[in-house]
Amino acid sequence: MITVLHEQSEIVCTSARVDGDGLWLGAQELEAATGWSMKPEGLCRGDACLPVPRERAGDYVKGDRLNATAFWRRLQHPVAHDVAGELWVLGTSASDRGSALKSLTAPDFALPDLAGTTRTLREQRGKKVLLATWASW
Repeated sequence: MITVLHEQSEIVCTSARVDGDGLWLGAQELEAATGWSMKPEGLCRGDACLPVPRERAGDYVKGDRLNATAFWRRLQHPVAHDVAGELWVLGTSASDRGSALKSLTAPDFALPDLAGTTRTLREQRGKKVLLATWASW
């Protein structure tokens, strides 16, 4: 069994196979792990599709299996795995994370500062804010 980590998911792929530096998954496993599905036009997620290069189709598709690492590298996303090939991480590019973070707005909240004065996040809009947190567990 091979475990695939992607964004917020962890999927155990029972039919996955490792061939050298390639992770070959069934189409359903790849879709469950990443949200990308195989269609006639290529590997697709939403309206975005990545066609299979005709001259190198065998590097990407063999029967009912897809080379997840080949597709991932073609998307210019990082791929990492352990030495045994039992744990694989299909990452996202830094630019994807950066643009996602720029579009997020944190919800407003209020907390006392060190002097005991209540401050809200709304008061800090447009400024850089460092919020240090910790947990005792």
